Amino acid sequence: MNSIDKIRFILNTLFLIGTVVTIILYFAVDNREPFFYAGITSLTLKMAEFILRFIL
Repeated sequence: MNSIDKIRFILNTLFLIGTVVTIILYFAVDNREPFFYAGITSLTLKMAEFILRFIL
């Protein structure tokens, strides 16, 4: 496993954790701002992984 694959694995793991946190925030918090911030962060991580996959 080379370094790019390790980075992609870490980004995917963080994305999955962020997705779970986003779902929990959706149901647990009345204020929607934390939900949106967690969702945007998760999507940003996934887009970074996606770019690494296709460019490198």
